Amino acid sequence: MADYGRYCPIAMASEVMADRWTPLIVRELVLGNTRFNDIARALPGISRSLLVQRLRHLERSGVLETWPSPTGHGSEYHLTPAGRDLERVLDSLGRWAIEWLFEDLEPHDVEPTTLMWWMHRRVDTARFPPRRTVIEWRHTAPDPDTIWFVLEHAAVSVCTQHPGFSVDLVVTMATGDLADVFQGYRRWQDAVRSGAISVSGSPRLVAALPTWFVWSPWADATHARAHRAVTA
Repeated sequence: MADYGRYCPIAMASEVMADRWTPLIVRELVLGNTRFNDIARALPGISRSLLVQRLRHLERSGVLETWPSPTGHGSEYHLTPAGRDLERVLDSLGRWAIEWLFEDLEPHDVEPTTLMWWMHRRVDTARFPPRRTVIEWRHTAPDPDTIWFVLEHAAVSVCTQHPGFSVDLVVTMATGDLADVFQGYRRWQDAVRSGAISVSGSPRLVAALPTWFVWSPWADATHARAHRAVTA
């Protein structure tokens, strides 16, 4: 395939980043996903063969490196300095979309498993309880689903089947209401106060739960833009 030529920096950058799915793959690498299956899980709709193709393209372009997995099975993908520098590019793209495509955004158009996968990466492990804590997320609509988080050893495991441990917190909500909080359209406290989200469990853990999550990287920008849309 003919390239754009080497006389324009935008053209050169587009050859690296402008293919379908490529910016989202880099987003996953920026957020810390290094394993193939984890990247694929966060990108519903991409075929495994296309993901392989895009990862190889990014490696050839100097954006990532392939390392042997510490487990001895498979490989891991790690950003190079050039790849890490793309974080500011993605941040600008996200903020641009929030500012200028706000009316077209559809935050509720996300599946429970995808939302939960996003959430489990956006955590503040320093605030986790000292002992294992299990959160049961009960999605009531548009399709009922239950997913568990196991918080232990400064990490979060996502389980689509009961993990076999006693549940400490039960959170019940429509997927769209939780997506609103994650994306920044509304605050956790407001969603709980209105009854859109209900939480049961130890009062101490109920109060602490929202502090364990840092939500979307653009939650504050989305909250401010949503406020302007309402008051305009």
